[in-house]
Amino acid sequence: MNKNIISTDNAPAAIGTYSQAVKVGDTVYLSGQIPLLPSTMELIGENFRDQVNQVFKNLTAVCEAAGGSLQDIVKLNIFLTDLSHFTVVNEVMAEYFEQPYPARAAIGVAQLPKGSLVEMDGVMSLA
Repeated sequence: MNKNIISTDNAPAAIGTYSQAVKVGDTVYLSGQIPLLPSTMELIGENFRDQVNQVFKNLTAVCEAAGGSLQDIVKLNIFLTDLSHFTVVNEVMAEYFEQPYPARAAIGVAQLPKGSLVEMDGVMSLA
């Protein structure tokens, strides 16, 4: 198996024992992104919409570093500390994605790293 590690300064550095993404063949596995500003490694703030936008910006940077774009994501997982924000996720996601949309899951969780309100990971196909 030939796996390539994807890394970019345009997205937050890994805060644990993981890579921003791993590419195997034409498939890229995107690690979870929270709304950290790459330049400061601090959360963008407590506004949920701002956090979702920052997560999509971070995912965009990693996708581009891997040679793709958000449109190449085939599976997106969204983790929320409050599922009542689901409508906002849909609104913001519509600003970043065009149809056909990726397969997706939205999961309610008790807590996320650094007190984030949202985290997303995914799988991208470059085929």
